[in-house]
Amino acid sequence: MTLYWRIFLLNAAVLVVAVLLLLGPVTVSTPVLFGEAQVLIAGLVVMLIANAILLRIGLAPLARLTRAMATADLLRPGSRTIVTGPGEIADLTKTFNAMLARLEAERATSSGRALSAQEAERQRLAQELHDEVGQTLTAVLLQLKHAADHAPQPVRADLRQAQETTRAGLDEIRRIARRLRPGVLEELGLYSALRALTTEFTTSSTSATAYITPGLPPLDPATELVLYRIAQEGLTNSARHARATRVEVHLRPLPDARVGLLVRDNGQGIGAAPEGAGISGMRERALLIGADLDIGRGPHGGTEIRLRVTGGKADDRSTQENAR
Repeated sequence: MTLYWRIFLLNAAVLVVAVLLLLGPVTVSTPVLFGEAQVLIAGLVVMLIANAILLRIGLAPLARLTRAMATADLLRPGSRTIVTGPGEIADLTKTFNAMLARLEAERATSSGRALSAQEAERQRLAQELHDEVGQTLTAVLLQLKHAADHAPQPVRADLRQAQETTRAGLDEIRRIARRLRPGVLEELGLYSALRALTTEFTTSSTSATAYITPGLPPLDPATELVLYRIAQEGLTNSARHARATRVEVHLRPLPDARVGLLVRDNGQGIGAAPEGAGISGMRERALLIGADLDIGRGPHGGTEIRLRVTGGKADDRSTQENAR
């Protein structure tokens, strides 16, 4: 039965009841007596309540569908509205679920293209920083050294200071290039890359440690890159925003040939703050490999980032790394 006929019959039932009351023993005088007015008002209230209840029941599936539409999030895929109700409501719910699935697939595809372009641009920038800016600063450093060796004593100290400043700038350029393009990931694999990443984020006020459990299933390069980038973003958030003194990165095998990544800190937590671009980027990366990402408060405070991903096909490098 269509929604139109359902609403029509609900209202028709109320009107039929009203007509039956008119044909009953109840009469109305002129002028209307107080007792008769009470009966009429009571009957009107009953009919309105009955009409409201019946309409509420009939339109409940639409209300559920409206709530589902309002809370749908393409970065948290998989949630679907239960198909209930007759006729057009069930068809509308099925159409919405199909549309949501199509949007999630299109979002994953477009995110994959965007992230691939982003990685390519990062690689290009890292190469230019290394080849152009890095070599220029290296040449400046050598010139400063030569000038300091032949300069008179009064200006030698200033040249040495400029030399140290240039060396610090060169180190910063190299650090930025390493973050833009994780060369250690391509050359030595995920395990070494995570250990190098935590070492890079370890400072005098923050301790970052990587814990890698043996027996991990082999992973394809795309999955390794996602794991690395999410760990990198988690460490960055802990260092910049959480004011944490300890950060742990755990990589371990899970049941059903799955791999789990956990980034945990003892900082102030995310609280009720809205998700920023960093967390949205992590969710988009997780979608690319069909992984589950959970971000929330840890059992002892701080923030926990949990990524669960199905093991992929190994490439030669991953196989050799597991053999070691």
